[in-house]
Amino acid sequence: MAQTTGTMAATPVNRGMNRRDFLKVSGAGLAGVALLGVAGCGGGGGGSEGGSGEFIFSFGPDTSGSLQEVVKRFNKENKGKYTAKYREMPADTGQYFDKVRTQFQAGGGDIDLIGGDVIWPAQFAANGWILDLSDKFTEEDRADFLPGPVESNTYEDKVYGVPWFTDAGMLYYRKDLLDKNGIKEAPKTWDELKDAAKQVTEAEGTKYGFVFQGSQYEGGVVNGLEYINSYGGQVLDENDASKVVIDSPESSEGLSIAASMIEEGVSPQAVTNFTETESQTTFLNGDAVFCRNWPYMYALAADPDESKIKQEQIGVAPLPAGSAESVSGLGGWNFYINAASDPETQDAAYEFVKFCTSPEIQKFRALNGSFLPTLKSLYEDKEILDAVPVIALAGDALANTQPRPVSPAYSDMSLKMAEQFNAAFKGDVSPDEAVKTLQGELQDIADQAS
Repeated sequence: MAQTTGTMAATPVNRGMNRRDFLKVSGAGLAGVALLGVAGCGGGGGGSEGGSGEFIFSFGPDTSGSLQEVVKRFNKENKGKYTAKYREMPADTGQYFDKVRTQFQAGGGDIDLIGGDVIWPAQFAANGWILDLSDKFTEEDRADFLPGPVESNTYEDKVYGVPWFTDAGMLYYRKDLLDKNGIKEAPKTWDELKDAAKQVTEAEGTKYGFVFQGSQYEGGVVNGLEYINSYGGQVLDENDASKVVIDSPESSEGLSIAASMIEEGVSPQAVTNFTETESQTTFLNGDAVFCRNWPYMYALAADPDESKIKQEQIGVAPLPAGSAESVSGLGGWNFYINAASDPETQDAAYEFVKFCTSPEIQKFRALNGSFLPTLKSLYEDKEILDAVPVIALAGDALANTQPRPVSPAYSDMSLKMAEQFNAAFKGDVSPDEAVKTLQGELQDIADQAS
């Protein structure tokens, strides 16, 4: 989401990008003092003070502490050669994006390496703001990574980023309460979820049946698209990205099932203001039977300061299907290199990219923050699977991820979708009206971008 998602994320969280508030952990997935700069730092066109081996790396807050440890290790191992300077950006991915875009528009800025949402490459690449990494991140290298995250970095057949960690929307549920009420498995469809939520809340007195991210922000867009995609709806024509196709019965049906959650009392009206933070707090406090969130939330359940329920009380499953199939929004974060930075600084930044995406460091981040790896081999690592069960459970969700629309104008499209999805969730407009309005608004944006 995040705005936490979103990434970030949502994120991505949003999974912001903070373990507590953002879309953490995917091959999807989208931040603060960037405009103020850092005293004594050059960057951008001429590198940062301290030599060509020094570079500025931006990312949102990371309360897991794992990112700070990775930066510390890299600098220690490369002392005298390379130095990474971590600049913390806003957890809200929309704010993060706006700050980075403003720097690019002003001539590049001083951030050399960007930890960015999976939805950013098309717009950044179309404007020439980030480096084409096709020759550095070769086809042989890409073969080791999950295909979804690699595709998220691809624009017009060139690769502009390297996958860092990935995310997929997942369904969390109170396994103990479902078992107690004779429900032996997670619901496979949205209608089954509604029935199970009503049954358990009535029997157990649980405050809410289902919570998700329904607020007007990037995470709300991801949630809305999951409903739409699960009924077979799409935003852009798969063969022509300049053609908007959101005005369809399938899209309307997807938004209708989301709105019905609130209309029928399965979800609270307040869910229309929920980001990852409110969703996770409600679920981990024991106030909801079901919750849609990113994989990072599972790790929080092990922390008594974060959760009133225990991990063993929680089940995790792919999101329910509509009339089509189960679909998870692709989240996650990638590395992008500023095209305006000097070549030596770009090379130094890429050394950090290789370090962070290595099996050793991805494993460290998986074990210490529940970040979903982007390397295929780590999904067979027994230590990871034993220590972080949600990573094993994420396999099915990752297999059914769909990226958000790939367009240089995505950020503008997202604002319109966030507005209309939220209005449909609230009941201010009908799902039919929402998709019809979006058809015109998004097509206008696509036409202006072409």
